[in-house]
Amino acid sequence: MSVVAENLVWGMGKKTIVDGVSLEVVEGETVGLIGPNGSGKSSLIRLLAGLRRPRRGRVVIGGRDVSQISRRVLARQVALVQQNASTEMNVSVLDVVRLGRTPHRSALSGWSAADEAAVATALARVGMESRKHQSWPTLSGGERQRVHIARALAQQPAILFLDEPTNHLDIEHQIAILRMIRDLKLTSLVALHDLNHAAMFCDRIVVMQDGGVVAAGPAETVLTEGMLKAVFRVEGRVGRSPYHQRPHIDFLVD
Repeated sequence: MSVVAENLVWGMGKKTIVDGVSLEVVEGETVGLIGPNGSGKSSLIRLLAGLRRPRRGRVVIGGRDVSQISRRVLARQVALVQQNASTEMNVSVLDVVRLGRTPHRSALSGWSAADEAAVATALARVGMESRKHQSWPTLSGGERQRVHIARALAQQPAILFLDEPTNHLDIEHQIAILRMIRDLKLTSLVALHDLNHAAMFCDRIVVMQDGGVVAAGPAETVLTEGMLKAVFRVEGRVGRSPYHQRPHIDFLVD
């Protein structure tokens, strides 16, 4: 299932935050969304997920305008992991992940074997199966992030949007989560701060600046020294990693 944005414009008050963005994520592709803080990445993801209505333009998922898809149907197709999603309720890890099955169940339906299997698989994918009975307030920030990803996977979506999914994770789990997202073969759009991670795990990269898309394509064409300086205001040398044969940036530090 593909995702297409056509000339999206959105803002708050008189401030335009997403300005004329057009892009496509083809079925089964993992696209990295990068850009400085305030470039519009989180707002764009919410627009694509149908949580916000654009002032102009439209979002098309699987050939249908998102505005014409019911919330329940959309929730069966699309899962979103937000950057700061949180709760302080005294619920268990298992309770949180089970919420991912809500779009697939009616008010009168009981908990099924399919629901149980989806939740168990999601917990295993993020390495939290042994913590499923642990209380939510006792989890670290990284553990909570992994549980939110498990909840999204329990939805069994065709499309996965993730806003900084590696926030609060140690390097081991950052790499494990990004490898998992890539290997799921879902249609995925992932906002990332780490440019080297975007190069390692994404099929293509989209660069945002001041609300618009300034570059898009394979890491080899997008991650240039000129782009680093113009968009991120840093100096760096772009080479090729001997480990994965993808672009790798060494940042210059005085």
